[in-house]
Amino acid sequence: MNTNQAQATAPTFKKAPIVVALLIGAFVAILNQTLMNVALPKMMADLNVETTTIQWLTTGFMLVNGVLIPISAYLMERFTTRKLFITAMILFSIGTVICGIGSSFSMVLVGRLIQAAGAGVLMPLMTVIFLTIFPIEKRGQAMGMMGIAMIFAPAVGPTLSGWIIEHHSWHLLFWLILPFGVLSVLLGIFFMKNVTKVSNPKLDVLSVILSTLGFGGILYGFSEAGSSNDGWSGPEVIISLVVGVVALALFLWRQLVSEKPILEFRVFKYNMFSLTTVVNVVVTMALYAAMILLPIYLQNIRGFTPLKSGLLLMPGAILMGIMSPITGIIFDKIGARWLAVIGLAITTVTTWEFSNLSETTTYTHLILLYTVRMFGMSMVMMPIQTAGLNQLPARLNAHGTAMSNTLRTIAGALGTALLVTIMTNQTKDRVKELIVSQGVNPQDKLAMAQITKEATIHGIDYAFVVATGITLLAFILAFFIRRVAINKEGAEAPLETKTVSAKG
Repeated sequence: MNTNQAQATAPTFKKAPIVVALLIGAFVAILNQTLMNVALPKMMADLNVETTTIQWLTTGFMLVNGVLIPISAYLMERFTTRKLFITAMILFSIGTVICGIGSSFSMVLVGRLIQAAGAGVLMPLMTVIFLTIFPIEKRGQAMGMMGIAMIFAPAVGPTLSGWIIEHHSWHLLFWLILPFGVLSVLLGIFFMKNVTKVSNPKLDVLSVILSTLGFGGILYGFSEAGSSNDGWSGPEVIISLVVGVVALALFLWRQLVSEKPILEFRVFKYNMFSLTTVVNVVVTMALYAAMILLPIYLQNIRGFTPLKSGLLLMPGAILMGIMSPITGIIFDKIGARWLAVIGLAITTVTTWEFSNLSETTTYTHLILLYTVRMFGMSMVMMPIQTAGLNQLPARLNAHGTAMSNTLRTIAGALGTALLVTIMTNQTKDRVKELIVSQGVNPQDKLAMAQITKEATIHGIDYAFVVATGITLLAFILAFFIRRVAINKEGAEAPLETKTVSAKG
């Protein structure tokens, strides 16, 4: 759609009710995800599954998001804003009910995938609406406002989840968020307005199939490498990865030759959009993996209660929520470069510190480290995404949002699968080494328990070393971000070419 046309009509809408409906919907979707992270160790025990299996409740959720987000641009052209929002929240609520009554891993996974179908449409829809109803010069503040809801959920989620897991069944987590899902549906019915232009585009079904096979094959291969006895050389792993790579190559080719691609790769003609997308993808890989690795370390290795585990994560999330509107205002003034450089420097150092975890690492040290890491992250995620989208012409806003969200979501899933697999493989190898070096009898349960604990810490530390390398790459790339100014038609030009220059 033409965003400039939409902005011209924007004053006829009352922004506040639309923004409230969107923020509550986003809060519910993200709260759902953050509640899960602390609950995973307990769910592993109750559902009798391993780490590489239980992580599918997270990676499967993100995979469905990654498949649906590319279609979001098509859906926004095909259906009204109001219908899309209401449908997304109804799907999310149905999935929540299935998870709430789930008695097996398979049933809970099905519920999670249905939840993801709603969330996969909701998040890019919210971004496009915000870009549409707010003028360009206010986008930083608008995206910062969106960030409040996106960060407030992680602030309360882990602690709330920890308390519930400690005193009640994990099923209550889903019954807790169901009323919010229903409330979001009602808000959509009464307050949501149609702010996007509707046409009648055709859906390229073959592209959807290729993207599903591509992203799904690679993700499944990464996950199976951790549970397969043969590791990365297992036939199932190799076949999955080959199918995924071939399908993605065909998907890319089809998008480039199609007049109406479902995922518009031509947005990468814009250099700052390309650069900021790469940085966002790399950072997300490291971010999501820590969300699973830390609860496993805290609960399974250190024996912290779920509540104490959740409390450890809360200050960092609160700080991130406080910083979100502040970084939005700073972004509007100086751009994304120095925010990203400083934020990624902090993130890299703290991620490296997490690679030195041991059985004696103090709770105070962990909480300070995590809080500082989240402070660094707060300066990175939203500013660089906004900087990239700002460079695109108005007609490509929906496609740029779909591309950015798709790659970030897939990166989160792949990062989680990759680092959990690295942790698992390193743990297995370390167990074998310790058994041989210490001459332990594998039948000695007490000795094996201690060896497994030491090996798991080693595996988690090694995964954080890899995460540090990933974050360092993003830090280096951040120096190349430059600020761009956009005219009303969406044509971009470096600020350095303007009479008044602004670095950053």
